[in-house]
Amino acid sequence: MGALLPLSRESVARTTLPGSVRAPGAARSFVRTTLAGKSATEILGPGAVGTRVTEDAVLLVSELVTNAVLHAGTRVEVTCRLRAGNGPEDSDDAPADTPADAEPPDHPGIVIEVADLHPASVVLGGPDSQRHGRGRGLQLIGALAESWGVTYHRTRKSVWFRLDTETASARVDSAPAEAPDRAPLAAARRTPAPPQGRRDRTAEWVDRGGSSFLAEASELLTGQLDENMVASLAGQLLVPRLADWCAVWLNSESGRLELRRVWHNDERRIEALRATLERDPPPAGLGAPGTPRPWPEAAAPSGTGGSALTFPLIARGRGYGVLLLGRAGVTQMTEGVVRLSDDLARRIAQAVATARQYTQQATISRALQRRQLPVSLAHIPGVDTAIVYEPHGEGQTVGGDFYDLFPMGGRRWCFLLGDVCGSDPEAMSVTGLARHLVRLLAREGHGVKSVLTRLNQALVEEEAEATALGGDQARSRFLSLLYGELEPDPDSGGAHCVLASAGHPLPLRLSTDGEVAPAALPQMLLGIDDEPDFHADSLDLAPGETLLCVTDGVTERRDGNRQLDDDDGLAEILRGCAGLGAKAIAERVRLAAHDFGTEPIDDDLAVLVLEAVPTSAQELMRAP
Repeated sequence: MGALLPLSRESVARTTLPGSVRAPGAARSFVRTTLAGKSATEILGPGAVGTRVTEDAVLLVSELVTNAVLHAGTRVEVTCRLRAGNGPEDSDDAPADTPADAEPPDHPGIVIEVADLHPASVVLGGPDSQRHGRGRGLQLIGALAESWGVTYHRTRKSVWFRLDTETASARVDSAPAEAPDRAPLAAARRTPAPPQGRRDRTAEWVDRGGSSFLAEASELLTGQLDENMVASLAGQLLVPRLADWCAVWLNSESGRLELRRVWHNDERRIEALRATLERDPPPAGLGAPGTPRPWPEAAAPSGTGGSALTFPLIARGRGYGVLLLGRAGVTQMTEGVVRLSDDLARRIAQAVATARQYTQQATISRALQRRQLPVSLAHIPGVDTAIVYEPHGEGQTVGGDFYDLFPMGGRRWCFLLGDVCGSDPEAMSVTGLARHLVRLLAREGHGVKSVLTRLNQALVEEEAEATALGGDQARSRFLSLLYGELEPDPDSGGAHCVLASAGHPLPLRLSTDGEVAPAALPQMLLGIDDEPDFHADSLDLAPGETLLCVTDGVTERRDGNRQLDDDDGLAEILRGCAGLGAKAIAERVRLAAHDFGTEPIDDDLAVLVLEAVPTSAQELMRAP
């Protein structure tokens, strides 16, 4: 919260809030703290800021900040000015930052301004709000504030309102009968009345702007895919618009009600209210909406009382929880308030149902994706390894690229780097098939050439079965694969490598003298021909030499019409990595791919680096 700056006739407090769902609550707390502070008493006088003025200020700032977050989406600045009042003789002393539309006050008052960084967003009010489904907050301001206005700046937009203090209202109450019409109206609005007989502003607001409120609430709830966030938003939507406090219970997997969120317009009462509600939850099998509940004493000052109603959260014929809301100082909520609360409860239930369905599908997807990649990579004595893997799909941990590094016994290890045509779920299923089949074949003793031949046969058979079931709509799945075997050499300190590249970007070998050359010959993609003739290439990696393997997400990275590997671009990058370790080389290649173009990478990206390092014969003999 910004510091208070006491002036001779005015005190100013400012705070900047992020454009998130927490902003309205923070704004309410900021206003309450400011109006309850020492400066309020010094500037406005003892007892000038009563409960009604505070609640009106909190209600209006909550509306404005919520609208700013929802419609502008930028950070929000809230300014609270406490003005001692000034007569005609010094009305020219108004501060320079006073909103242009504001009239100089002639008695004590509070001016609150909410500014966002979206100057192009038009503030709607009056008849326009009915056509656009917005502007409900300004209707509320028009009913409660003494004056208000909108100021458009070059880089921001601000909405401000002014409330009279209790002393100012009392002065208006004493106006003679022949005073202008505005004074008695203002006095009628500001004169305190017993809670049971007071004008129900919430009911009036429901009648005027209930449909607009539901439209905005639906828009806000629809985009939430986390049920706890839905519960939090429900509290901020209801309080203080429809209720003074509310609570949301959601059903757990066992069917038991769990209290997920408690919200109160006086944040100081939240913990006590939560403790009370946890001891006495509503029944799980709640029936009709608007069922009365006993009023919890922790919800309001002693003796205030009020009305509390429960609403079942039901969507798609299934119960998801219970909504409880309460209003202090009223014995019964109006039919309009109950109906609007029930409509909102159904939207909350639908949002919870959608969030749970998304969470369930995401959990299943993550579980399936985890099986597509190895849990860990094997350690190879005498060979330092590094892997970089970045799937392209949003929210995915696995794409069409895949990798593996595993022992096959006899102090030999296998490595592979592959790429399935496409990046949809079917591509991921081929990814799992290929990786697990290669492991099985290698551990059964098949060499590099035999592994490629048998994997190709499996892909061809898979395509034939898909074609028989789906006809011409079946999509062919081609696979590029770089597969090899490594056997560390205890005598030379390096490693012997046998490998083959089937339709895959060729691996590059970095020698100790900085020379870069392909380490294999190109061969046919897997899954195209049912009788291919694969062959294996071999080489010896001396200590300090490196083998770089990448997928086409690196080599085909584009910048306009150019690709990263044009004119041996990848070889040039690797040549500049002389003297670096495996992990440093992998990271440099990754950064080079990202920095090559200005647009985000539009494909999966995988990098595997194998570097021969000196090792002892004893360490090698301990290897499996």
